[in-house]
This record gives sequence, C-alpha cells and structure tokens, in this order.
Amino acid sequence: MVTFDALHTVRANLDWLVREKEAHYIAVVKQNQPLLHARVKALPWRQVPAGSVTRETGHGRTETRTVKAAHVSRLDFPWACQAIKVTRWRKDTGTGKVSRETAYAVTSLASADATVPDLGRLVREHWSVEAHHHVRDVTFGEDSATSRTSSGPANLATIRAAITAAIKDAGYLHVPEGRRDHTTPAETLRLHCLD
Repeated sequence: MVTFDALHTVRANLDWLVREKEAHYIAVVKQNQPLLHARVKALPWRQVPAGSVTRETGHGRTETRTVKAAHVSRLDFPWACQAIKVTRWRKDTGTGKVSRETAYAVTSLASADATVPDLGRLVREHWSVEAHHHVRDVTFGEDSATSRTSSGPANLATIRAAITAAIKDAGYLHVPEGRRDHTTPAETLRLHCLD
C-alpha cells in the first residue's frame, strides 16, 4: 500500500505501481488533476452513508472526521476502484471558531479489500507523514534549500532529522519552540546538560 499526495497523483505513477510492483495505492485528488477532481467531487456523496466518524481532541482543537467511500467504475483513472471523501470539522477550543475542510482521494483497493474505517486510517496515516514534512519545511526551510547535487540534500536532511530528534529528546513537544531555545551554542549545550 502506497499513499500519494496530489503532486504524485499521476496516471503513469499509479499505473506503474499497480502493474510493475503489484501494489495498491490511495492517491489524494486536488485541482492539479482538474478532470479527475471534478468527477470525484460530482459523485452523489449525499446518497453515500458515512462509513467512519472519528472525534479527537488535542492541540487546542476538537476535530471530527467523516469518511465516505463509493465504488467507481468510470473515473477514467488507472485501477481506481473507489473514491474517498474525507470531511474534517475543526473547532478551536479557545476561540470557538469552526472550520470545515473536504478532501478527496481515489484508491485501487476494492471494498472487499478495505473497509471505510481502514481507508480512513490509511488516509490519516498519510497526513501524519505530511505533517512531519510540514514541520521540517516550516522550521528548517527544507523545500527552499539550494543544495541539489551529490550527497548534499541527503546529508542536510539527516542533520535536520538529528536536530529534530535532539529537540524531542530534550522534552519539547513542538519543534519550532525547541529550535527557538537553541539559538546559541552555549544555550544548546546547557539544554542538553553538556555544559
């Protein structure tokens, strides 16, 4: 099972994955695939019952996720068996502000291979990886790094991962906060009891 963000939801990638690697996929669908996005969004979702509803509280918000899945046969997309709709309602517990976000995906898994709660879990696991990348990009500017040749990108990614691990080991829950506290070599040594 491979999950893709919208950037990699490309016919050739998914066809290769299923044909050559004999694997399944869940691929997020956004506007970079306008025809596919329009087709998935236009499915009769109101008629599809919610297959999974989960509620979580944490990080200053309450979130409710509703997952629906529908069998599809005419999406004109390689190996797509089901379309997925995830609706997330978030309420900021401090301000009371409510936001709603809807995301779509397609999968090569048939309903016999994965239940709607299974699909919801797999999509959620993919977003946890995306959240990790978001922290690395926002905190360390990873996407704007100019190192593009040889071992440079891999070495820098390794250093960023080691810094993130050290910040977490120092007891920080949030990497940006830990990074702000590690602004000088002396402070870094003191925080890790190496002074």
